[in-house]
Amino acid sequence: MNILILGSGGREHAFAYKLAQSNKVSQLFVAPGNAGTAKIATNIAINPTDFSAVKKTVIDQKIAMVVVGPEAPLVEGVHDFFLNDKELQSVPVIGPKKDGALLEGSKDFSKQFMEKHNIPTAKYQSFTADNLQEGFSFLETLNPPYVLKADGLAAGKGVLILNSLEEAKKELEEMLTNQKFGEASSTVVIEEFLDGIELSVFVLTDGKSYKVLPSAKDYKRIGEGDTGLNTGGMGAISPVPFADNDFLNKVEERIVKPTIDGLQKDGIDYRGFIFIGLMNVNGNPFVIEYNVRMGDPETEVVLPRINSDLYDLFEGVAQQTLSEKSFNVTDKTATTVMLVSGGYPEAYEKGKLISGLNEVEDSIVFHAGTKLKDDNIVSNGGRVMAITSFGNTINEALETSYKNINKISFDKMNYRKDIGFDLHESS
Repeated sequence: MNILILGSGGREHAFAYKLAQSNKVSQLFVAPGNAGTAKIATNIAINPTDFSAVKKTVIDQKIAMVVVGPEAPLVEGVHDFFLNDKELQSVPVIGPKKDGALLEGSKDFSKQFMEKHNIPTAKYQSFTADNLQEGFSFLETLNPPYVLKADGLAAGKGVLILNSLEEAKKELEEMLTNQKFGEASSTVVIEEFLDGIELSVFVLTDGKSYKVLPSAKDYKRIGEGDTGLNTGGMGAISPVPFADNDFLNKVEERIVKPTIDGLQKDGIDYRGFIFIGLMNVNGNPFVIEYNVRMGDPETEVVLPRINSDLYDLFEGVAQQTLSEKSFNVTDKTATTVMLVSGGYPEAYEKGKLISGLNEVEDSIVFHAGTKLKDDNIVSNGGRVMAITSFGNTINEALETSYKNINKISFDKMNYRKDIGFDLHESS
């Protein structure tokens, strides 16, 4: 069974790492991949949103399943492209079709979906340039901080949280009339700020049944103590200590089941991952956002904790037999710490030689922004690699990750030394 994974980051390396463990998988291909995937799979230098190039790869390499890592190909309709092509329609795609991908592709759509199916979320309204003044009036009814979200995909940068009403009005105008985030902000969702602790819950569904994957918490800010600019994620912890059975039961009953039922009621045949960004507000879960794929770097702590054969689960998704598949997870805690380029998330340099990887022990190195150059591994992105470790506690797992980070180096390497800082007492 030959598998193609679309994407190039740490998430895709984690998929490849897990799928390579299955005795049902013959050959793995990753497009475009990175220096880490090159060690366990064959990289193919194509863009995941170039569907004709994806088709050629599928036919040339006799691919029997496609696993989609990032959101862009899903929102652009890669699954629909396969179903509408006679040569491809028998090849299952793990990831929703275009209608399901709207849960991430449009903030307005996802908020309407939650409202329709009574899924707890922050109160909101959506605005365009045509009703900017109404947007100003709605902001005046809210207490600070003010949350503005670009409706479309904005590479993780389309959410603003502002303390000043005047600044919120100014930014709303920038987004709607001056296209601060391009086409993505032609509609802006303004929502009430939820005060609580964030976490993520991941669900794998075949459209009928589902498996709730391990919970995780990631750390978005570049600086210690959650300060500074937002990034794609500087590290993650799984499981989340405060997400006990009681809380997770609330998540399943109030959010997961109504989400899966709602998709069915709306005629959306959804097969793939649903990443539910949650806020724990006084012990009650509220949805901040849906994503239609796994998160990064959460994947690097969630997948290693799954003991089951990942290909077997994906087969269940494709054939709608997921309910029959065995699913179990280790009790151990997993932590990951992201090594990033100096200057990230703003301007940074690529091509920095990475050394010390051969000295890493008892941790898994998931490559993100790396590539091979003359038999050397060099940096090729803002987030360069994630160092994942297991332990009986958060502190134990982190200790192993940080011990191994001390063996790795590249010019201007940066990382957070306080991942899990807000959870230590619970560990």
